[in-house]
Amino acid sequence: MAGNTSTQKIISTTTVEDCIILEIPKIKDPRGNIAVVEKDVIPFETKRVYFLYDVPSDASRGGHAHRNLRQFLVALSGSFDVILHDGEKQKKITLNKPDKGLLIKPGIWRELENFSSGSVCLVLASEVFEEEDYIRNFNDFTLFKRR
Repeated sequence: MAGNTSTQKIISTTTVEDCIILEIPKIKDPRGNIAVVEKDVIPFETKRVYFLYDVPSDASRGGHAHRNLRQFLVALSGSFDVILHDGEKQKKITLNKPDKGLLIKPGIWRELENFSSGSVCLVLASEVFEEEDYIRNFNDFTLFKRR
């Protein structure tokens, strides 16, 4: 898909405003709440699940963009900031509730920072790991966005 001109044009025009917070349905119970991600809660089929934990508060994660992959990030515990960049505009979103997640579309640079002690970041991804989908250099990313 990376070579598909129409797909590339759509990704080139993706902005930080296209990355939105989605509510995760919650079942309230005095014994403890349950948040459920199923059916159409997120707009893609999950093909990969991973989580970040024990991240030092002064460390940063991410530092890349994806050509095709979409992600849904949830702070299962604690909090962290997600810095989004679309090649022109930057936006910071703090995740700190397990019933809200951030949908990140393709063609958006992301960095995760300011992890609180004990924080856990769950990531649901639309594709399995493929190194070719990553853009790991910000200058390469800005060139990618200008195509």
